[in-house]
Amino acid sequence: MTGLITKARASFHESLLESVLRRDKNGIPGNADKHSRQSLALAGGILDRIGERSRGSRLVGQRSGARFEEICENYVRETFNALEHLRPGTWKIGRKVAAGRLGIARFDQYAHLAALDKLASENPELASALGSDYIIKPDVVIAREPEEDGEINKTAHIVDSETSRLSSLRRSNNDKLILHASISCKWTLRSDRAQNARSEGLNLVQNRKGKLPHVVVITGEPTPNRIASIALGTGHIDCVYHFALPELAETAQELDFVDAVELLHTMIDGKRLRDISDLPLDLII
Repeated sequence: MTGLITKARASFHESLLESVLRRDKNGIPGNADKHSRQSLALAGGILDRIGERSRGSRLVGQRSGARFEEICENYVRETFNALEHLRPGTWKIGRKVAAGRLGIARFDQYAHLAALDKLASENPELASALGSDYIIKPDVVIAREPEEDGEINKTAHIVDSETSRLSSLRRSNNDKLILHASISCKWTLRSDRAQNARSEGLNLVQNRKGKLPHVVVITGEPTPNRIASIALGTGHIDCVYHFALPELAETAQELDFVDAVELLHTMIDGKRLRDISDLPLDLII
């Protein structure tokens, strides 16, 4: 019997094939770098294994990135909500939850950044010293609503008015969403903008007050060395999740790209790279 995550992964790929992953009129897959022989070969092998559905013009960078975010959002929502029995709560999932220049301040752990931003806007010297390191714009977020005491006491009388008066989980103490996961979606990793995922992870770690949310990256990049540029050497990101990791590994092995195979094993064995199908279960932790 096919599991829900396996079905969701197949639907995720179908959505990509209908838009950002299709080959263009020259036969170049949507995630390939046409100037790199290895990128073309790996992207082509992945596409052959997933199953090609359409051809058309390649979407320009911004459009492909936005479409990839949308497809990732739908996948995360479908799979995470199906695991509610493992992680009960009232959840908000999507791109709009943290929209806006300082959307991160809507969350309990980062609410203080609104005051910091106000001070910076009123003081040019402070603004110069701070820079924009506190401006964090996740692509997709998962956030939890604080709980009413009635829900906490649903099965037993757990909280009262005497204690637990500072915990953010109680709505009586906190009216802001609690950030559970920050998900950066990078269709490819061929520009300096891809490194934003690393810097945002660092800022999420350094600027929080309270629990650190999951900080993950989803990518469709076919070349291991570019994946390694954000996956290796950093503790600011929990893990990088590839949209088709088994297909990438099989292709690299088949093409006898020895260095690529070795690098993939390094990242996988080092718990720095996983498949998109691993993401829902990891987010529940």
